[in-house]
Amino acid sequence: MKRYIVGITGASGSIYAKRLLEVLEAKEAEVYVTVTEAGRQVWNDELEVNIRQQLGDNKDSNSIIYLDNQNLSAPIASGSFQTDGMIVIPCSMATLASITQGHSSNLLERAADVALKEKRQLIAVPRETPLNTIHLENMLKLSKLGADIIPPMPAFYNQPETIDDLVNFVVGRVLDRLGVEHDIYQRWKD
Repeated sequence: MKRYIVGITGASGSIYAKRLLEVLEAKEAEVYVTVTEAGRQVWNDELEVNIRQQLGDNKDSNSIIYLDNQNLSAPIASGSFQTDGMIVIPCSMATLASITQGHSSNLLERAADVALKEKRQLIAVPRETPLNTIHLENMLKLSKLGADIIPPMPAFYNQPETIDDLVNFVVGRVLDRLGVEHDIYQRWKD
């Protein structure tokens, strides 16, 4: 069974995290989820559902394990806890900056730091526009540290008709990078 960490921050785009969790749960992956306080607020505002109800408040599903973002003694805070990758989706510029600088003030940042130090896959899905020079330099630095940067930029060659089509393309690209088989978007010339 594959094991992933999903970090959700306060950047707009909670729908990307929701869809990623749905697909990983359907694939029966073990998924450890941690959410910043701003991430909770944005999720509740954008999806009009309480994240605690959606993910459960310390109630684990068969494959989704919710971890309090202040719990720095959680398993994902240790390099000895093996995972197949971490995805920060959506990734705020503040969180991206903290990860880039090696700050570990909460569980999400610590788990990302662990992914980098252990040379495990780390994917950031930064959601901000326009980008300033600091944002771009932080993304470049994080990329040089070994992380994958996947901005949520949908394709239009597949003639998307709904928001879900646009979301599925971005989430599908994340899944592609993780090596997770899926058919949630139409590939070029398929």
